[in-house]
Amino acid sequence: MLTSNTHGQTRDSMRDDDKRLETEDETDLYEDLDETDVKDILEDNKYTKQRKEPEKRKRRPFPKWLFWLIALFMVINVFATLPVMVSIPAIDFLKTSAQLLTDDEVQQYRESIATIDAGNSRGTGFAFANGEKVLTNDHVIENYERLHIYFKEDGPYGATVDRRYPELDLAVLDLQDETRQDTLPLADETTYYEGEPFYFIGSPLGFSGIANEGEIIGETTSNNVETEVLMLDAPIYSGNSGSPVINTSGEVVAVIFATRDDDERGRIGLAIPIDAFHEENRQ
Repeated sequence: MLTSNTHGQTRDSMRDDDKRLETEDETDLYEDLDETDVKDILEDNKYTKQRKEPEKRKRRPFPKWLFWLIALFMVINVFATLPVMVSIPAIDFLKTSAQLLTDDEVQQYRESIATIDAGNSRGTGFAFANGEKVLTNDHVIENYERLHIYFKEDGPYGATVDRRYPELDLAVLDLQDETRQDTLPLADETTYYEGEPFYFIGSPLGFSGIANEGEIIGETTSNNVETEVLMLDAPIYSGNSGSPVINTSGEVVAVIFATRDDDERGRIGLAIPIDAFHEENRQ
């Protein structure tokens, strides 16, 4: 009995120890608190939270002077790049064109000028003959992907290649369904004197209908065509290929096709005399 009772007491004592250990393990999680203790803890947590929250700083307004400084800097950069995108001579020829287009005769010539979009190239031509044809350079349409013809505020019109003269770098296009009322007459022969003034109109540097003027300064040869060509002192640029050289009588005496750097005269234009075109057609 004693042994059994002692064993029972021992077993009860172990159960009490197990309960005490379990209670001790959970003491940190479940703590008996009175009302005052709870209030103190809440106050402490509130204070701690306020300390941990970062202080909100007021954003400073973006200074207006800095905004205008940036804007001014951007404007200066734009003007600084203008001479790169459009050269100063190009700006000059736009001024000259604006002045020339106040002339009634030059305005009338302009009605005949065509901009030729060949897809992979772009150049100039002009209506002539019965108004159904356009004369231009052969290299403008040589490898064409399409043929779209634009006149002053008019077009595009479809066209086909009527005749090619590769040895002269000339080509005639047929306007198909279009007949132009305004055409440029071809001179019977190319006559000139040194320093003779002329007009030319074309589509240089992505513009169209740009009129300008120059002087005929003589003749020379070219490896690209089988005839002597005229040398021109004039502001000629890419896109002027096919521009007519118009004398003071309003006749086309030559067709511009290239430029060259000359040792004596600097950069000059080259044009195919209209004589060569006539001779080729007479054969």
